[in-house]
Amino acid sequence: MRTSTLALALLMIAGCSSNVDRTTPKAPMKSKVTKQDYGKTAAGEPVDIYTLENANGMKVRITNWAGIIVSIETPDRDGKLGDVLHGFDSLEGFLGDHPHFGALIGRYGNRIGKAKFALGGKTYKLAVNNGENHLHGGIRAFDKVVWQAAVREGADASLELKYTSKDMEEGYPGTLQATVVYTLTADNALEIHYTATTDKTTIVNLTNHAYFNLAGEGDVLGYEVQINAARITPVDKGLIPTGVFQDVKGTPFDFTRPTAIGAGINDGKNQQIAFGGGYDHNWVLDRTGDGMFLAARVRDPKSGRIMEVSTTEPGLQFYTGNFLDGKIVGKGGKSYARRSAFCMETQHYPDSPNKPNFPSVVLEPGQTYHTATAYKFSAEKK
Repeated sequence: MRTSTLALALLMIAGCSSNVDRTTPKAPMKSKVTKQDYGKTAAGEPVDIYTLENANGMKVRITNWAGIIVSIETPDRDGKLGDVLHGFDSLEGFLGDHPHFGALIGRYGNRIGKAKFALGGKTYKLAVNNGENHLHGGIRAFDKVVWQAAVREGADASLELKYTSKDMEEGYPGTLQATVVYTLTADNALEIHYTATTDKTTIVNLTNHAYFNLAGEGDVLGYEVQINAARITPVDKGLIPTGVFQDVKGTPFDFTRPTAIGAGINDGKNQQIAFGGGYDHNWVLDRTGDGMFLAARVRDPKSGRIMEVSTTEPGLQFYTGNFLDGKIVGKGGKSYARRSAFCMETQHYPDSPNKPNFPSVVLEPGQTYHTATAYKFSAEKK
């Protein structure tokens, strides 16, 4: 009896175990970077596109043409991935005329008044490409060249881009060796680290000009913005800082608390709003220390997406797409209308080379320029 009972028990155990899934559990997805051909420039230079993906499924696509962030796919409150950047479906669009969508900007981001500056007793003349002023590094600046790309090994998905800007390129002195590293982290942040060295005294102010629309469509007027800054650098009608600082309290520029973009953007009585056609100004960040600092937070009530901007920089240019006019046809055949996107360009202040009271943008031989910025994405729960 005991033998028969034991045998029966063993048969029952064997039968039950036959229904057990013996497949090896799938390993958790790791971050990765993949590379694809993206076409060629008009000069025949090959261009590639890289996809950075983290374990959460978030994807960032970057091309070595102009270091452009082509797309950022991040989940909304329902977990649905969506692209939150203005841009184009192919390289052809990015090769054409557009307002710097997603591009690396250098040697100097933003404006330099009268397109000239003095350094070491010498006056340097730059391209006049924004009224009477110089904008975003010139005619064939960092956003009009192919960067040398390399995938960086590590726990996070990371891409390194390098470019050598020759002495007097676009009027800037010194040969500048620039390196930009994009990293997609496990917590859904796109980090950008900028470094540069020079062989002659020069100026440098690097940034990225991504145009964000957190809903993927429509205007951005309902977005709630908070900027950790109590002052701006007011501008003249050419959008060049006057050199003074202006408190934001009591003005349409007060984003010290979460405030809808549309709340004050059409205040025609405010001269600064009139000059910019809305927001196109530099906020003086209320920094604490030298490290990464939470500069701004943007919330889209429609999609539930939230973007936080942290940086080591002293300033933030908040721009609300005032010069978009619907003539540019972008991704999926969409026309990019006025105020259909916003930019948050971390930076030193505009026209700093001509404003001695602004933080210095001078880089000397033997020094290393280094700044960092992170755009972190999340979504509020239902």
